[in-house]
Amino acid sequence: MAKKKNTEQPAAKPAGGLFTYAPAPESPAAAGDIASSYGHFIGGEFVDSSGSEALKTVNPATEQVLAEFARGTEEDVDRAVAAARKAFADWSALPGSERAKYLFRIARIIQERGRELAVLESIDNGKPIRETRDFDIPTVAAWFFYYAGWADKLDYAGFGPNPRPLGVAGQVIPWNFPLMMLAWKIAPALATGNTVVLKPAETTPLTALRFAEICRQAGLPKGVVNIVTGDGRTGAALTAHPDVNKVAFTGSTPVGRAIARQLAGSRKKLSLELGGKAANIVFDDAPIDQAVEGIVNGIFFNQGHVCCAGSRLLVQESVQDEVLDALKRRMATLRVGDPLDKNTDIGAINSAAQLARITELAEAGEAEGADRWSPECELPGTGFWFKPTLFTGVSQAHRIAQEEIFGPVLSVLTFRTPAEAVEKANNTPYGLSAGIWTEKGSRILWMADRLKAGVVWANTFNKFDPTSPFGGYKESGYGREGGRHGLEAYLDV
Repeated sequence: MAKKKNTEQPAAKPAGGLFTYAPAPESPAAAGDIASSYGHFIGGEFVDSSGSEALKTVNPATEQVLAEFARGTEEDVDRAVAAARKAFADWSALPGSERAKYLFRIARIIQERGRELAVLESIDNGKPIRETRDFDIPTVAAWFFYYAGWADKLDYAGFGPNPRPLGVAGQVIPWNFPLMMLAWKIAPALATGNTVVLKPAETTPLTALRFAEICRQAGLPKGVVNIVTGDGRTGAALTAHPDVNKVAFTGSTPVGRAIARQLAGSRKKLSLELGGKAANIVFDDAPIDQAVEGIVNGIFFNQGHVCCAGSRLLVQESVQDEVLDALKRRMATLRVGDPLDKNTDIGAINSAAQLARITELAEAGEAEGADRWSPECELPGTGFWFKPTLFTGVSQAHRIAQEEIFGPVLSVLTFRTPAEAVEKANNTPYGLSAGIWTEKGSRILWMADRLKAGVVWANTFNKFDPTSPFGGYKESGYGREGGRHGLEAYLDV
């Protein structure tokens, strides 16, 4: 495992030998008060769990316990669903313009408390403050602003006259983008008149609980949003609850399969956003420097904890050496360390379990004959860390080319023709995203038409906008979140 006994945070190495980066830490105190223990948020109030089991969330950069939180029981889920059902009648009867006011208010409060939320997310998740500050929190606010605008326009969304809300939505979100995934789920649900019971991931519950405070600050009617913390048992109780009308899940493909089996034959509406193994395809006419930045962003953003990460790099043979040389130079400048340092590029792996998974697959890549390379990088002595890693000599049969690693590990394959690139890109059970790098617009359109991916980026990667739908095919799930399409999942059409 990538853990050492040295407890000092090393200074970043010079980028190009010209200068060093002095530490620029954000204050952990900006996260506000973190309670020693939390219950659930049900019916507009924080309440104790009916059970006695408590879980702990830790700072992955320091392994220090941040807080204890309740493990939701079936009785807790019953209470939360009952509160949401009770609130549904009045909430769904509100004019859309009135629901929009609450969503606008939530969006503005998120902006006002942006620094607090960004620091809290970095502490609980391990991702760099630069990402939470500049990407996560602005995206969260944008989602609430966008769906607030839809709330009084549902008759014109293209789903027929007078579309109706479904009822109570049970939502289960992952740990890689805790607050952003909450926004992707809650904003369209509330805009369309549904009420919500949400379960955050067991390693990252803090921003969801802070969001509960924001709901109270915004004056949201009691019971419209309920948050029940816990682990997989709590999530299973929520998705199986007979009074839940809609289930939305973002997470691993195996859990998504289990939910689909659980709901088979029921009348519940289901959307799944699952794993991915995206291909980032670089042609010989691509702008190399721009492509390298896209490759780095595609796989090392959020430590590779991204379902649509560009974890497979497909490079045209004629430019393979040029691309790899430039990529290695760029990787050597990446700064790994304290997530609260504003200079940090790659933060901590979210948990010990995830670090073990990444380590296992990286070792499997070496054992199967691929060539492993990482830049010189001194890792902190406490916490969960993994060096940015590049594998060459990868075949399509290698585990690292087929299985989702969900970490900062890139597998490189080559191709000669566009047709071969399409064949290799589609040679995966997943179908969430892909990237294309070329100067030819006709080639972009030709490729995009043939790639089996829900999202295709051209000369960029990991770009998200609330107006644009996101989702996958095959084992990456079904349904769309974002845009006008994201409304349909929460409407009876």
